[in-house]
Parts: sequence; C-alpha cells; structure tokens
Amino acid sequence: MSQVPPRLITYCSNVHAGESWSAVWAALQQHIPPIKAALSPDRPFPIGLRLSCQAADELTPADMAQFANWLAAQGCYVPSLNGFPYGEFHGARVKEQVYLPDWRSPERARYSMRLADILATWLPAGHMGSISSVPLGFKHALPERELPAVRQQLLDTLRHLHTLHHTLGKEIVLALEPEPGCLLETTDEVCQFFAWLDLPDALRPYLGVCYDCCHQAVQFENPATSLAQLQAAGIRIAKVQMSSALHLDAPTPAQLQRFDEARYLHQVVIQTAEGTLLRFDDLPEALASHPAQAGERWRCHFHLPIFLGALDDGIATTQPFIKALLPLLPAELLLEVETYTWDVLPAALRGEPLTQAIIRELQWLKEHCDAT
Repeated sequence: MSQVPPRLITYCSNVHAGESWSAVWAALQQHIPPIKAALSPDRPFPIGLRLSCQAADELTPADMAQFANWLAAQGCYVPSLNGFPYGEFHGARVKEQVYLPDWRSPERARYSMRLADILATWLPAGHMGSISSVPLGFKHALPERELPAVRQQLLDTLRHLHTLHHTLGKEIVLALEPEPGCLLETTDEVCQFFAWLDLPDALRPYLGVCYDCCHQAVQFENPATSLAQLQAAGIRIAKVQMSSALHLDAPTPAQLQRFDEARYLHQVVIQTAEGTLLRFDDLPEALASHPAQAGERWRCHFHLPIFLGALDDGIATTQPFIKALLPLLPAELLLEVETYTWDVLPAALRGEPLTQAIIRELQWLKEHCDAT
C-alpha cells in the first residue's frame, strides 16, 4: 500500500514584528529551528514568509544567496510569500492602512513582481509557489470606477509571472485573499470578479485565491458550498490560511469589549434571527450602532489560536469551520496557520512563549490533518 504524503503545514511569519530584512532574518533564526524540530524533524519544513516592501527592496543578491544556504542547512524551503501588508504591520495603528497601496496602484504591482522575483530564487524545482495579496482594496476606499485600473495592474503582474514560469521554470500564483470589508469578501464576489476580469487563457493559471478560514467563517459561509463555487468557476486555491474568528450568540458589550484593540480592523458580521447578514467595518462601530438582540449570531474578524474551540463566558470560536474544511481540501495544498494577533490578544490568552504557542497551533493542525 502506498503511503499518503504528509500535509504541507506551516505558519505565516507575519506574526513576527519587523519591516527590515535584518529584523525578518533575526526572527527566522530565532523561531524556525525549534519549530521545525518539533513539527518536522525528519522532513523539509516549509516557511510561510512575510516580506514588507522595505525588506523586499533591501534584499541584495548576496542576502538571497546567504538565506538560500541557511534554508538548505536547516532543512527548510520557502513555497509562499505573504505580500498582503505592504508596510508596517505591528505598528500602533494598522487598521485600513493595511490595504494600501491597493491594486489600482502601480506600487502594489511593482511590490508583487519584486516578491515574485525573490521567491523564484528560493522556490525549489517542481514546487508551485504563491504570493498572497490584498483582495483588490478596502470597499469604502476603492470605488468600482477604478476597476479598469485594477485590471491593468493585475494583468501586468500576471504577465510577469507568466514570463518567470517560461524563462526560469518557476510557477508562482498571485493569490488574492478575500477579507471582510474589502471588494472581495464573499465567495460570490470572488467568482463575479474573476468572471468580469475575463483573463486571457495564458494568464489564468497565475491568478488564484488565498483561502482564509477566519475570513470566510466570519461571512457565515459553508465550507463545502464555498469550495464548490470556486471549483465551478475555475478559480485556483493557491494556499489555505488556517485561522479562527470570534463567534458569540447575542453577546453582551462586555464580552466583545475585551477584543476592542487599536491596532487592527476587527470587522463584524451579524446574522439576525431572520438570517439577514449585517456588516460593520470594525468592532467599535458594531458595538456603538447595534445592540445585540436575542437570536443573533455575531462573528468578529479577530484571529484566535486555532486550538481554541471556546474561550470563556459563552465566547466560542469558528474552529468548526476549519474542522469541516480540512477533509475537503486537496492533499497537496499548503496549509498556513495565520495567528498574527498574539500580542494584542486579551492577557488571559497569552500564557506561553510565542514559539511554543506556534508549535501548539501547528501540532493541533497536524493531528486533525492526520485524522482526516
């Protein structure tokens, strides 16, 4: 009987603060060896690497060669780059700035192409690579009349990926990541946009999605239905981000205020007793304008450790979405844990060192993958 190959499991290094290449490099040297030793001692370990625009521009050929040698020595490789946050991601206030520059901007395209060039130097032969990116832009900041400009920047980037594939043999997919509050937030919107985009046949393989479990769970989507829609539309899933959101039934303000922090947007979707979905761009807006009512279900975009099925005081998570999704995913897909919120979680949820917390998440995911 042939042995089933192990799932490709990693975490996203956007959990580590640092916008310069020197800061990224220091964090990787600190955290990756113990994580690999715990999760993948006898097999190559994939690294889900986040590079800001600053870090990408700072990298020299010598830096890239040094890092490639380190990867080989550590038994690691890089199959995916996170190109979503362009600038500072662990500053005092990130909020809606994380979507800028959006996809109407040549700077977003330039940054993404630079990441593709970098990834092409590290991606092992025969591996498909991916670059996750902004889901076009923030809905309130990117009007539909700008979509032709968005299309042009995407076309320029996809042509670059096509050229890399046919000149270097490195297949890299740009993976738009649907997120609440953005132009692409629901699976329906993703399918509609890809249909509108109407890409030339030669470029279609180079555009897909980064499927984030937290984001789609916040939309109250059904995993099987969502995946079936993407498949029917011919939309490629380049990688899946394993993440979990808040879920509360008719919450009190006190239950939610613990998670009202100033750095990131925490979009809220409320399912009313009648089944209608109400959307808010941030938790303070939802708390101020919509007192919870009986029969409502609230979900909040706040990435929580995936090993938590429930917290306390009636607070649950969307972990069941992950458990329902895992058996439906192709075995070759990269699964990337993306809990970047450890240092803004309520204090009661920050009881262990970051390296151990990451290991705990990855071990939980591995156990559930092995069980499917």
